[in-house]
Amino acid sequence: MVTLRKVETMYKFPENFYWGAATASYQIEGAYREGGRKLSVWDTFSATRGRVVNGDTGAVACDHYHRYREDVQLMAKLGIKHYRFSIAWSRIIPDGRGAVNKEGIDFYKRLVDCLDEYGITPHATLFHWDSPQALEDLYGSWQSRQMAHDFADYATAVVSRLGDRITHWMTLNEIPCFTHMSYDAHHKPLHAPGKPLKTRKEIWQTSHHALLAHGMGCQAIRAASPVPCQVALVDNPSVTVPINESPANVAAAKNAFHTSGQNGGITFPALTGTYSPAMLDKLKGDAPDIQSGDLEIIHQPLDALGLNIYTGTYVRAADNELGYEFLNLPKGYPQMYMPWLSILPESIYWGIRHVSETLGHNDLPVYITENGCAAQDEVNTTGEVIDTDRIMYLRQHLKSAHRAISEGYPLKGYFLWSLMDNFEWAWGYSRRFGIVYVDYKTQKRIPKASFEWYAESIHQNRVV
Repeated sequence: MVTLRKVETMYKFPENFYWGAATASYQIEGAYREGGRKLSVWDTFSATRGRVVNGDTGAVACDHYHRYREDVQLMAKLGIKHYRFSIAWSRIIPDGRGAVNKEGIDFYKRLVDCLDEYGITPHATLFHWDSPQALEDLYGSWQSRQMAHDFADYATAVVSRLGDRITHWMTLNEIPCFTHMSYDAHHKPLHAPGKPLKTRKEIWQTSHHALLAHGMGCQAIRAASPVPCQVALVDNPSVTVPINESPANVAAAKNAFHTSGQNGGITFPALTGTYSPAMLDKLKGDAPDIQSGDLEIIHQPLDALGLNIYTGTYVRAADNELGYEFLNLPKGYPQMYMPWLSILPESIYWGIRHVSETLGHNDLPVYITENGCAAQDEVNTTGEVIDTDRIMYLRQHLKSAHRAISEGYPLKGYFLWSLMDNFEWAWGYSRRFGIVYVDYKTQKRIPKASFEWYAESIHQNRVV
């Protein structure tokens, strides 16, 4: 028989663990023509017929620009002490380069001051996909090396003005999504700016430029910050999970991590200073052009790494030249409400372990900067959203995170995606990831059952 005392210590997290939630500017802010803001590539993309489900756009989204205080009060009710959000480049420098917009800066000052009022620490991501349309028009945004220089100037503008209030900075969010998923016609649906390039080499060049922006951004943040600060990259690696944890399958998962998704050409250069040889061998002539000094710029020292992990890929050892094979999931494998969102809770554990062992960074603090799921949420007759499917998903993934800590891996915090339902990119408002339900017609916020579950987990500092 398990005693109550025993239950209360199960899946307990360290006392200094960061419990948080995450959002992104274009997905929640709205007010797309207010306060001096000009268009981003997502404004243009979502306004283009056939790009987004139901023709949805982020023009209003969750109206967070006007309702931020209400949303911060929800955070306080939830019990989080850490909030990850992104800053809209086109709000700060509307033309992408040049004049800084004071109204844009002032909005984020108001937001951060409100967070401070409720004892919530801000974690600001400088870029979460919504690049200024002006730079797309000028030189094709991530197709050009100039984008890295303009990003660094933007970082300087933000940090020099907000660095007295914000000390946790993140450069870029999910490089593969705004490069490979934006410029490769094989990705459906495409992301903004939604411009398919002709060759794989051109596509890889866009992610190389993004890596340069990250490196230059790190340098800019540290140079501009008026106080000591922490700098991180937010990556969404393609996590390889051994089908079972035999020594052979564990070794296979580690080797496969190099060539899974874009890991070898994004995660590896950022953290090791070199493209993975296995990935370069796979790419051959499609590898990007790397100028002298690029890798030194890209490989900046980091204070932490953010990992966005929702799912993974099973791998096993194989008698082939690679020594491993990727496994397709069988028909009927459980999924949440997205075609890519198969339920592999152990992916969190393996994502963290790969950073320590496969990439050789066993002392680099790691944060899960996004984890969550879309579910088919409905408001019932009593006005509630009982999303027990989301609770199931979150509970299993947090147990996986706890395993990583219990084995000594340096996981320091967890930011649930997302605080509230929002504009889900090419899926528009047809998919809900929030633990707060948003009625988009009235902008009413309804905390879901998962909100109460997460609040209780935070309160008890364990998986409940």
